[in-house]
Amino acid sequence: MKHVRVEYTRAGRVESVHSVSVAVIAGAKTVLLRGETARPVFMRSCAKPFQSWTVVESGAAEAFGFAPREIAIMSGSHGGEPDQVAAARSILRKAGLTPAVLRCGTHPPTSAKALKALYRARQEPDVLHNNCSGKHSGMVSATKHLGAKLETYLDPAHPLQRRNLATIARFSGVPAGKIGLGTDGCSAPTFALPLRAMARAMAAFVEEGGSAERVREAMMAHPSMVGRPCVNLMSAAPGRILAKGGAEGVYLLGLPGKGVGVAIKVEDGNGRPWMAVLAAILPRLGLGKPADSAIRNHAGLEVGEVRVVL
Repeated sequence: MKHVRVEYTRAGRVESVHSVSVAVIAGAKTVLLRGETARPVFMRSCAKPFQSWTVVESGAAEAFGFAPREIAIMSGSHGGEPDQVAAARSILRKAGLTPAVLRCGTHPPTSAKALKALYRARQEPDVLHNNCSGKHSGMVSATKHLGAKLETYLDPAHPLQRRNLATIARFSGVPAGKIGLGTDGCSAPTFALPLRAMARAMAAFVEEGGSAERVREAMMAHPSMVGRPCVNLMSAAPGRILAKGGAEGVYLLGLPGKGVGVAIKVEDGNGRPWMAVLAAILPRLGLGKPADSAIRNHAGLEVGEVRVVL
């Protein structure tokens, strides 16, 4: 099946091309399949809302009194800005833990604003600046609530990670034994699923009540905790879009109230075509109008366009 083709042009010449696989599921109905939707790919950070579901479902969110913004940061890939770091720190504090228990590693903030603030303060980044620190704070909190070992919370055989795998299987409809496992950039297990199964998982997630509703309502109410470009999408259509991106060009989007799940994989791993592809798909799903395809330079001059060939 042919891929979606995204062309970036300048003065009528094609400068670059991205091939994109797309799956769109509405309830039990397949709406759109393009590219390699049956080949398993790793979810990467797109798995975070489902991993947050595990935390909430475990009872940890209720036991420790996590606020919606804290549940949102568990589901996000944040930029290391002060309010985001504070939300992750608050999760740990409420659970009676410290950042020392996190095993996600340290990297500089991905937010230019946060990085400049650290530089001006002559401070080094710490583990809470990791864009996955919210997820890990949720994981260790659930681990403590379950009475499991904190030191090995990232081991695929750990009780928490077995629960995460079962969560992915539950929403995707793929048996746990057939879900591929890998190690993510933050050292947590990540899951390989066909793109159509990811879309099916998101379609189910945006319609289910209980813990799923609690997670998605938190994300949509506090999109700044989820990170870019998801914050732009969810802020543009409050309460109507749930979105989460991941590394290597993977993106998931759901439409609450419509039971729609969208899964995207850019074959070269670049996230640049995400918004262009979504701008072409969403009007077909009854959300929004076709977006401006113009490419503008820093002076605001139109210098080219983005063409999406479905």
